[in-house]
Amino acid sequence: MHLTDAEKRRLGAAVEVVKEPTGAGAVQGRDPEVVATVSSMLSRIEREGMDAVLHYARELDGFTGRSLEVPAAELERSGDGLPPALREALDTGAERTRRFAGMQRSRLQDFEDEVVPGVVCGQRFVPVDRVGAYLPAGRFPLLASAFMTVGVARVAGVGRIVATTPPSRDGGAHPAVLYAAKITGADAVYAVGGVQALAAMAFGLLDGDPADMVVGAGNAYVAEAKRQLYGRVGIDVLAGPSEVAVIADDTADAAMVAADLLAQAEHGPTSPASLATTSPRLAEEVPAEIEKQLAGLATGEVAGAAWRDFGTVYLARDREAAAEVMNLLAPEHLEVLAEDLDWWLGALRNYGSLFLGTWSTVVYADKGMSGTNHVLPTARGARYTGGLSVAGFLKQLTYQRATREATRTQAEPTVVVSDYEGLVGHRDSARIHLDVLDK
Repeated sequence: MHLTDAEKRRLGAAVEVVKEPTGAGAVQGRDPEVVATVSSMLSRIEREGMDAVLHYARELDGFTGRSLEVPAAELERSGDGLPPALREALDTGAERTRRFAGMQRSRLQDFEDEVVPGVVCGQRFVPVDRVGAYLPAGRFPLLASAFMTVGVARVAGVGRIVATTPPSRDGGAHPAVLYAAKITGADAVYAVGGVQALAAMAFGLLDGDPADMVVGAGNAYVAEAKRQLYGRVGIDVLAGPSEVAVIADDTADAAMVAADLLAQAEHGPTSPASLATTSPRLAEEVPAEIEKQLAGLATGEVAGAAWRDFGTVYLARDREAAAEVMNLLAPEHLEVLAEDLDWWLGALRNYGSLFLGTWSTVVYADKGMSGTNHVLPTARGARYTGGLSVAGFLKQLTYQRATREATRTQAEPTVVVSDYEGLVGHRDSARIHLDVLDK
């Protein structure tokens, strides 16, 4: 997540590069080994079915049981051993995410109207039938993932939602992940991870019904599996490493900027963090503050590698230049710690989710506490798409009906266009309607 040479030439003297990645950190792409491994696994699972899924589950997940499905009784008591404060926090995040999804759904309206006399067209929002949700539980269990996938799909009206989550080495699924899946409405949960989980949901190997969509974050292998399965099933987004960007003016606090950048950098050693500031003071103080905070951060080894290899700092001449930097970078998460927030809201157009002001920060949305979805586009995908929402689980379907009297207004121009194209079947289809009309 850095400016290209062409973009820097375009911005010219309006932007000064304070820090950019060099060498390996400057380029991120698909790993050919990951692509080949995923392709081989998907082919084998499609060919051999559940036998291959179980093979990979034993080899990669350490699975030793007979059934991958988490028993209903275990799911029901999943929250019993959790700290009460954690249960309350998970309940809060699930409810707020559900509430915001409901607000979105209520504004997606079916309608029907007359285009020309006698021709009525309409649209309907219809939920997909079956969704498979991947709930990561690797080095850090991302407990809010179920809110964003299972819970939002439930608000959309999806008929059946199956969740998968990698088991721990003792063979059991993470109890807090199970609890999050339970309170958000998963119909069934299976303790299986990685490529084999995505394939099993897509091919219908878990419950006999192939998913229409597979959603949820994961590692590079999970992301590649979604990429290769896309078309056979729908997906949410092709997400890479988590990204964060901050725009800050001279009113911002360097310690807060640094903490917000590091909060996302700790997701992984290739997670980019970027600062665009109009303040020479912050351009100097924030990198120093990051080094200071890294010294006391338990995840400092990961976050430090991400900042060192993928972090960027740009000093912008004015707010217009800072906005243009971020519109070019199109970050997954974008915070604005600056004055005149309404101006920034209007000027910024490429981001996965926007966080306006000192008291709105990415980590709140990460945990479901603001209500917006945290499944968002990365790698400049925000230039052309938004993140997952209730609309992602709905098909926007159109229909039309026409009266006899409206035939001529549609058929006659259709004959002209089809005849010019040489599509005589189209022309004749329109003509026969005219012939019947004229009898």
